[in-house]
Amino acid sequence: MKRVVFVKNLPIGGNHRISVQSMTNTDTLDEHATIAQIRALEDAGCDIVRLAVSNDNEIKSSKSIVEKTKIPLVADIQFDYRLAIKCADIGFSAIRFNPGNIGSEAKVREVVASCKQNKIPIRIGVNSGSLEKDIVKKYGHSAEGMAMSVINHAKILEKENFYDIVISLKSSCVKTMIEANRIIDKRCDYPLHIGVTESGIYEDGLYKSAIGIGSLLIDGIGNTLRVSLTGDPVQEVIVAKEILKACGMLENSCEVISCPTCSRCKIDLVSIVKRVKELTKEIDKNLRIAVMGCVVNGPGEARNADLGIAGTESKFAVFKKGKVIFTGEQSQAMDIFENAIIKHLKK
Repeated sequence: MKRVVFVKNLPIGGNHRISVQSMTNTDTLDEHATIAQIRALEDAGCDIVRLAVSNDNEIKSSKSIVEKTKIPLVADIQFDYRLAIKCADIGFSAIRFNPGNIGSEAKVREVVASCKQNKIPIRIGVNSGSLEKDIVKKYGHSAEGMAMSVINHAKILEKENFYDIVISLKSSCVKTMIEANRIIDKRCDYPLHIGVTESGIYEDGLYKSAIGIGSLLIDGIGNTLRVSLTGDPVQEVIVAKEILKACGMLENSCEVISCPTCSRCKIDLVSIVKRVKELTKEIDKNLRIAVMGCVVNGPGEARNADLGIAGTESKFAVFKKGKVIFTGEQSQAMDIFENAIIKHLKK
């Protein structure tokens, strides 16, 4: 089991739920746009938001953004260790940096001292494309090289008696990312932030993230995650929650299952499923709803759901907790089925 690290008031690690992260892509200098995006991410179910901070002007705007938002905010720092120190001082809930591009060990120690003083954690972020030269020479841009890099950097922090650490090992190669996290999971007890970096636009990123993140989650690896997509970061949160739901790890979620259809299906199942999805999108309870299109799998699968409907050209059946509560024509069945869903919305 991983140790517990707090990002503001949010625990990461231990037996705590897997949290969802994203990152703003607005101009950090544009406070209004950035705050609006942070709130949109929060509304979508995001738990932690990361901001890129690249210069002193962005430090000033970030301070205002931190003061005007409640969600934990993480400062993403590249190259300039002084920015990390300033971000720790202005109220960020955590600092993310890649020690490989911060510079000397002395600079890293200064960042650690500031985070220790402000009682905030550090996320060590290592990407396969930005490993140290000596690591690349020995291991190449491999999973083992990524693991060795993050272990070496963690040791620097540990020398300073700093253990509020979250580790992330990311690659645009799904296989490398999975292997690196499996290696590090066995070698340390720090909570792991998982994700496939630079995964592409929506469709490409969705597939890669589902495979990479999902594989690790099924193995019991990962304490917090980000789905990286080119475009609107709100989509990252939506996809992340769907991945968690598919892995059975999303609390208070409604799952709609439907059959893939075949020549036995003689009804417009697609429109029914879309209607049910629309009705259930606001349900925040653990609920399984089945929509089936024939008499083969229909009754069996529908009976295993909290609510279910199965239909043919001539007759529909509605199920509740395994019991048939109605059989008859489609319009009546749909009315009864939808009313049962609406009751769950009101509970």
